Amino acid sequence: MASPIEDYALIGDLQTGALVGRDGSIDWLCLPRFDSGACFAALVGERDNGHWTLAPADGGRATSRRYVGDTLVLESTWDSTAGSVRVLDFMPQRHRAPDVVRIVEGVRGRVPMRSVLRLRFDYGQRIPWVRRRGDQVVGLAGPDAVYLSSDVPVRGEDYSTVSDFSVAEGDRVRFVLTWHPSQDPPPDPVDADRALAETIDAWESWSRRCRPPPDYREAVMRSVVTLKGLTYEPTGGIVAALTTSLPEDLGGVRNWDYRYCWLRDASLTLDAMLAAGYTEEAARWRGWLRRAVAGSPRDMQIMYGVAGETRLPEFVCDWLKGYEDSAPVRIGNAAATQTQLDVYGEVIDALNRARSGGVHRDDDAVNMLIAMAEHVETVWEQPDEGLWEVRGPRQHFTYSKVMCWVAFDRMAESATTWGRSDLAKHWREMADRIRDRVCRDGWDPELGAFTQAFGSRRLDAALLLLPRLGFLPSDDPRIVSTVEAIQRDLGSDGLVMRYDTSRTADSGDVDGLPGSEGSFLACSFWLADALHRIGRVDEARAQFERLLDLRNDVGLLAEEYDQRLGRLVGNFPQAFSHIGLVSTAYTLTS
Repeated sequence: MASPIEDYALIGDLQTGALVGRDGSIDWLCLPRFDSGACFAALVGERDNGHWTLAPADGGRATSRRYVGDTLVLESTWDSTAGSVRVLDFMPQRHRAPDVVRIVEGVRGRVPMRSVLRLRFDYGQRIPWVRRRGDQVVGLAGPDAVYLSSDVPVRGEDYSTVSDFSVAEGDRVRFVLTWHPSQDPPPDPVDADRALAETIDAWESWSRRCRPPPDYREAVMRSVVTLKGLTYEPTGGIVAALTTSLPEDLGGVRNWDYRYCWLRDASLTLDAMLAAGYTEEAARWRGWLRRAVAGSPRDMQIMYGVAGETRLPEFVCDWLKGYEDSAPVRIGNAAATQTQLDVYGEVIDALNRARSGGVHRDDDAVNMLIAMAEHVETVWEQPDEGLWEVRGPRQHFTYSKVMCWVAFDRMAESATTWGRSDLAKHWREMADRIRDRVCRDGWDPELGAFTQAFGSRRLDAALLLLPRLGFLPSDDPRIVSTVEAIQRDLGSDGLVMRYDTSRTADSGDVDGLPGSEGSFLACSFWLADALHRIGRVDEARAQFERLLDLRNDVGLLAEEYDQRLGRLVGNFPQAFSHIGLVSTAYTLTS
């Protein structure tokens, strides 16, 4: 069985990443990209579906773990009566091929160690042909080839590559796993020690550019590094999470593939990066966006592949049992074909913020914005699937309409700076029209709150963003009462549900799925942000700091938190959660 989600740490090379458990096992790794087939899939299957365990021979969890400074170099330490040993895990930022480097260091005494490398390509179903080539071991299967170099002898055992060795104080044992296309000649193996120094230096150099708020420096730095680690460097695309099918409900079917680039997530990530001082990342994301959505705005999708791919067909890996028996394991995401009107507002808002944050004006981006606004004018009155990608019937989701208001509000502001008073006037009229509609049809006076959809009696945590968006003044009684209603009815001990997943006679089946889910961590950060904006400053800080306590030992968050089980659930690490942390930290210290 895979470890609890909170037992994993992220390493990566800005093109893919791996999850390393506290037991020393890498249980998830897709090569060569975030969305490629996994060669270690034990996370969503069984040990035989691929893993690489490197730990003391008698097993056990690491006594302590930490990242080396503001990097993605992971240091795990095991202490015992026999001695102490440290393992450094990292992926060098890529030149030609992806590498996983694991360095074992003897700290005290003498510790017997064991490495078990069980390669399984294509999400754990394809056993490679393994053979020796000089002092390396190579595994081949179809298009994939992996080379293992090590300082200690290895042998084949039960369809795995195994090594037993001991380290004493001062000893250093290196393992390097390198992938390349099987038809190409193998790349030269990296020098592990040099790669370690270069990787630390590259991350520290990047991290020094950050402007974290002083009160929450550690939490913000770790989240910003994590968001950078979820970025596909060749294009600037940002994946929503490293994983697929980690369940929102343990044992349930709410399991989705998040290894793609959602426009919404990327827009909010850009906002967080700008707050932290990273204008270069904002410019690169704008370039990715322009390429991904090139063409007619009516064809714009809510998500794309890391290079801007549009086809993300969803299928099920029926040979994988799922994380803690939470099947199905899905590859691809059918939500890519959904209509979600809010993304237009998020993209326009993000590009507007990029311009005001110091990213130089781009005429192509301006033309794209104008075309997008013209399209929103023709579709804003239509129902959609909404922010949460429900798989039930389309509705007039209030948040979607608010984001259409955002689109025209920001475009009116931009047109003024362009000297286009005619466009500014027209778009301001459109924004006012949409706001009037939302205030009439999205407001329920009996609930004292804006509701999830027009005519609905349900609440929606997305509406916690209303004060941040400036839809109404933060002290407007309707904003204050909406925040208070969501806190009361969707919240529990500071944790907030996205919406009520239960089926009722008056509200029907919203998302078309059985089961429930955990509290959504991004929404819980939004509550802290909203409380601050409506003037409940001390309560907002207490809420934020309560959420910080839910991070794992190396500062990472999943998508949700299950209060019943006291565990992180959902895909991991989750960009949306870390975006919420970063943005709220800056709000609280502004």
